[in-house]
Amino acid sequence: MIATLEGVLEQRGSDSVIVNVGGIGFQVYVPSSVLNQPRTIDHKVLLHTYLHTGGDNITLYGFTSSEELDLFKSLISISGVGPRVALALLSALNAEQVAMAIASENTELISQVPGIGKRIANRIVLELKGKVDKGWTRQGLSISQEDGDVVAALTSLGWSLREATRAVSSIPGAQDLGIEEKVKLALQQLSEG
Repeated sequence: MIATLEGVLEQRGSDSVIVNVGGIGFQVYVPSSVLNQPRTIDHKVLLHTYLHTGGDNITLYGFTSSEELDLFKSLISISGVGPRVALALLSALNAEQVAMAIASENTELISQVPGIGKRIANRIVLELKGKVDKGWTRQGLSISQEDGDVVAALTSLGWSLREATRAVSSIPGAQDLGIEEKVKLALQQLSEG
């Protein structure tokens, strides 16, 4: 099994990178957080990897931290959640946001990710709630069930899930505001940024 991959970033695709290790180019599927890092081509990268075999297909998935890899492995252990769905979830939300959504039982936020419906979101929360409570810090972005409704409103207006989550989580004094006020403030932040 390939546990880590350290080499030179050769190319970026829409959902993968090519990492050259000793003259061999490995295609590694990665979440958008890896693709959006400011690393440039021809710079060294280190990815924590998971080798998935299924049928005639062997696919390598890579993450910047072992915690993110562990969350990915936990997600794909759930019936109905394959590597592509888990990667989509970790692309739409960062690992800490996913863990916080699971810990706070925010199925609404999880079900906003393309490929994940209410049933799968409920299953993710049910099966992983106890696991993420232990392993993740509480200093990340916390999204309540009500904030999930705000995120849903923003995504229906065309903003990406990542943008909407980031905007909602940065609203000052949000616990004292109603949904309409939160949507207005989040829209202001999104239009400014």
